[in-house]
Amino acid sequence: MKYALLYIATIVLVNAAFDHVPLLSLPGGELWSPVSLGVGLVFVIRDYVQRNIGHLVLPAMLAGGAISWFLSTPAIAFASVCAFFAGEALDWGVYTFSGRPFSQRILISSTLGTPVDSIVFLALLGIFSVPSALIMTLGKMCGAVVVYLFARRREPAARRSCRA
Repeated sequence: MKYALLYIATIVLVNAAFDHVPLLSLPGGELWSPVSLGVGLVFVIRDYVQRNIGHLVLPAMLAGGAISWFLSTPAIAFASVCAFFAGEALDWGVYTFSGRPFSQRILISSTLGTPVDSIVFLALLGIFSVPSALIMTLGKMCGAVVVYLFARRREPAARRSCRA
């Protein structure tokens, strides 16, 4: 339960930060939010929530979005929930059907879900650009790789091997 509460709080914190931290101009006039680098933390926590409470992660995500509606802007909360839901759908598939060890599921689900989440979020806010989506995705993947390495060290060697 502690991971679910942390997940909800992190969603709210990141969404509020998107509302309050100004966008930066990238070369070429595209806009980028430095908050996007912190979004990877939400994905990392989500992996632990998924492991602990399974599909109940979806109500936790919705709770974070609902609270964000009041603490950020409706546009950010809506974009966030839609983006998390898109990423979560891919994540759910990996966690449900892959049969891989937890560490590998973290890496696979993040590789699939983080670009989709970034694109959906930025597009719904009207600030999508390829550089901003790449930076946002890379920030999320950095967190995922750190957690993958941590989780992999904690798994027994027999469990680390890939199963067909």
